[in-house]
Amino acid sequence: MSLALLVAVLAAAAPLLARGSEDWFGLAPCELCLWQRWPYWVAAGLAVLAAAIAPARRPLLALAGIAVLVSGAIGAFHVGVEQHWWPSPLPGCQAPRIAGPGASLDDLMASLAPSPTKPCDAPNYLIPGLPVSIPAFNLLYALGLGGLALTWALRRRDLP
Repeated sequence: MSLALLVAVLAAAAPLLARGSEDWFGLAPCELCLWQRWPYWVAAGLAVLAAAIAPARRPLLALAGIAVLVSGAIGAFHVGVEQHWWPSPLPGCQAPRIAGPGASLDDLMASLAPSPTKPCDAPNYLIPGLPVSIPAFNLLYALGLGGLALTWALRRRDLP
């Protein structure tokens, strides 16, 4: 298997496992969680193209690594939101707020949170007792995979 295809498989594995955690463990994603998945799909597509187009293999693999690091950057931002270092600017990340007393039905309907309903500052943990949230795991994974893809793209030897 070429290194580019390996990067494609590992990039696609991250959002697939995130989706699986919803089905298997009942974890609800927040809006920032969903945003972290898209760069992995971009990276997987770029890595597949890198495997298919030999003359552009290095730049496409480097772009795939950068795309993975973008997901890591979103994950780092998400960790900051979870730790209450800063608020999320996304409206879907806010906890639902109920309209005040005397509000009309329209006001109550307008106060309902958009889907997903999980606030971004409420972390989910995969491993009980280990205080590393899913966005923190994503950050570590993205740093590893993105660094690996960039290292392979920048090394002097020919890529398989």
